[in-house]
Amino acid sequence: MAAADSPTPKKPRLLIFIVAYNAEKTIRSVLRRVPADRLADFDTEVLIIDDASRDATFEKGLAAGDEGILPFKVTTLFNPVNQGYGGNQKIGYQYAIREGFDIVALVHGDGQYAPEMLPTLAQPIAKGEADAVFGSRMMTWFGALKGGMPMYKYVGNRILTFFQNRLLRASLSEFHSGYRLYATAALKRVPFHLNSNDFHFDTEIIIELLFAGQRIREIPIPTYYGDEISHVNGLRYAKDVMLASLQARMQDYGLFYSRKYDLRGEAGGGPLAIADQADSVQSLALAMVPAGARVLDIGFGLGAMAGAFAAKGCRVVGVGHGRPVDPGAYAEIVEHEWDEKALPLDIADFDYVAMLDVVGQARSQEVFVDTLRDRAARAPKTTFLISTGNVGYFVLRFMHLFGQFNYSKRGIVKLPRVRLFTGGAFRRLLNEGGFEVADLRSLPAPFLLAFGGGTLGRALYAINRFLLRLSTGLFAYEMLAVAKARPSLDLLLQTARSSSSDRIEQIRKSVGRDGA
Repeated sequence: MAAADSPTPKKPRLLIFIVAYNAEKTIRSVLRRVPADRLADFDTEVLIIDDASRDATFEKGLAAGDEGILPFKVTTLFNPVNQGYGGNQKIGYQYAIREGFDIVALVHGDGQYAPEMLPTLAQPIAKGEADAVFGSRMMTWFGALKGGMPMYKYVGNRILTFFQNRLLRASLSEFHSGYRLYATAALKRVPFHLNSNDFHFDTEIIIELLFAGQRIREIPIPTYYGDEISHVNGLRYAKDVMLASLQARMQDYGLFYSRKYDLRGEAGGGPLAIADQADSVQSLALAMVPAGARVLDIGFGLGAMAGAFAAKGCRVVGVGHGRPVDPGAYAEIVEHEWDEKALPLDIADFDYVAMLDVVGQARSQEVFVDTLRDRAARAPKTTFLISTGNVGYFVLRFMHLFGQFNYSKRGIVKLPRVRLFTGGAFRRLLNEGGFEVADLRSLPAPFLLAFGGGTLGRALYAINRFLLRLSTGLFAYEMLAVAKARPSLDLLLQTARSSSSDRIEQIRKSVGRDGA
């Protein structure tokens, strides 16, 4: 009885989304090829969006829906202004999300991609095994050619996919198939609305899915090239997809930033992430602080530095706002707007003060440094470790030649950095703020982190170290200052008065003895 009363499992809602442009000759045949009998496991609807065609695509689609070619609800929409291939997709995916579909399948109105494959392609998403499924024409070496793909397109597809896989650290057989199914839950996780309205929308959404950690499954599909008219400018398309892939990779290196690729979470990485590179800010700071030292970490430093200090037996106190990377490593955390107000701690209680890659984030660096020096005026034995990036680094200068200046989640121009420094400007800030800079280390870029410990990473690292001998201003990626606070004028005045009183007392005593 219990089994009989149990509710029937709900079928996944599938939207077959047909993008159409000047497809009056093919739209009806595409609908007829949809295998309705094999889609019984889905609650299926069809959406046709005509992207301002100059023929009767809209009327043909509307009539086909009214004639009942398919046993599904068929909705036909018309864009009065052409939105482009990518722009049309955005509207369809927004429709799928707003109407509560579980899966959306992109089908082309020219019939190039076989609608007969829809049940097979939809299954991995329906079973929870994938977040996106792509129909690939390249999973067999010559299948696409046998299906009529022109040789120049076949070779171009292979070459572009090879380089995109290398740039994006992916392993797709094809980046350029237009036959795709997405879980709408996956579409909600990526900002596809920020993507291009042009044909490289497809590349950008792949990058977003990869960066968001979504699972992509490829399934082989037959290739069919008929007499349809291609609207793609091949050279422009190749340039666009390579540029998008390169920008995404550059964002990983902190040389470029785009909101649409900001999907990996907070960039960071503690000192152990680049332990192989001995002259990094983190590894040098870690080496300078002896075991058992008392460390004040202002602004929560670079990633998990507190954990590395704590592992050496140091007592670490953190001052900042927000949540540090490794809160368990701190003996104490003081919630405080460090860049606006005087520190509520006595700096003399600490052996070292670490400010790693935070000084540039202060709202007013001069006010912050002055305030810090005032608090440190009576702590002559406390050593300050202060780092910042070098805005004069040759890579940034090279990018400026092409009008590029991009903030990023990490690197020299890191969000939310307020101010940027060269080596001279950094030293001047500290000197004028009352600090004596005992040492200013110029350091190479973290190539071993970016490229790994292989041949390329170590070669670039060695070249950067060599170039530092020629010009620190041009080839230093970041700088680490080792400094101590100079006594303030008030302290020097007070010391002079105290010393004078002592000397006067000594003179009086001496005169008294001589007179006696």
